[in-house]
Amino acid sequence: MMIRPLLFAAALIFASTGAPAQANDETIAVPVLRAEIIVTADVVRIGDVVDNAGSAARIAIYRAPDLGTTGSLPVAQVIATLRAHQVIGVDSKDIKEVTVTRLARNIESKQIELAVARALEHRNGLGDAANFSLTFEIANDAGAATKLRFTGTAIETVEAAILTRNVERSDLLKSSDVVVERRPKAEVGSDAASRDHAVGMQMRRPMRAGQPLRTADLAKPDLVQRDQSVTVIYQSAGLYITARAKALDNGTEGDVISVLNPQSKRTVTGIVTGRAQVTVQIATPEPVYVSDTGAIPTEGAQAAPQPLAKDSSQPAAKSE
Repeated sequence: MMIRPLLFAAALIFASTGAPAQANDETIAVPVLRAEIIVTADVVRIGDVVDNAGSAARIAIYRAPDLGTTGSLPVAQVIATLRAHQVIGVDSKDIKEVTVTRLARNIESKQIELAVARALEHRNGLGDAANFSLTFEIANDAGAATKLRFTGTAIETVEAAILTRNVERSDLLKSSDVVVERRPKAEVGSDAASRDHAVGMQMRRPMRAGQPLRTADLAKPDLVQRDQSVTVIYQSAGLYITARAKALDNGTEGDVISVLNPQSKRTVTGIVTGRAQVTVQIATPEPVYVSDTGAIPTEGAQAAPQPLAKDSSQPAAKSE
């Protein structure tokens, strides 16, 4: 009967030996102070100063040194600052001083020129800013400010629809025929066509690839071609008749063209209202209004006989 007490004692021993192992796994890492700090921003944060800073790592505590310079801080001051932000128990590792270096690199004037050109081009209506005129005044601790001057010309540009292939008159523009590019405003003019407007339109004149499209270069596509068989619609109030005819002209929507009836050989004019469709409006006769309605006989009534005019050349009938 001694088995049960022995098993219970073994369970207690296992539990007592396993608890410290679990506690060690959940131990919070101790913050460790760094002797040398390198930053790129204009502030020094807690995460830059100590390892294992936890949720306080993003808190800024010092202003960084000037670009390319190094500063130092006493460890006691750093520890006090960390304690003020609830970061305690920091392992200083017997460090006496913390150095902070802010990274920087020297930039030559040619690099500045290239950076400015890239920043200016294609902004606020400007084109390629390879030519411009700018003066920079850079302050420094040595004394007088340093001046850098770049000269040239900035060109105003606009977005324009540019042809990707050679086109002929009456060609229809597809989506692949037009791209958007910025071109000098003097080259495009004030009536530059947009790509959305150009796609699907018809060319008024032949043009080469790379040329910008203007609104005057485009026209609505012809819905009717010369010598094409078209449907002619004769339309008026209460009347709708269709017939086949041959177009004698090209025409886009709204154009007035002539069509030939192949049977009667008659030529009529109509308005292009759709693809291969011409509408002829038939004039409706206006009603005639009668001012004296009393002279109009009513239904079922007989008109009174009118006397004949007397003719003096015929002898009058004699009564017996």
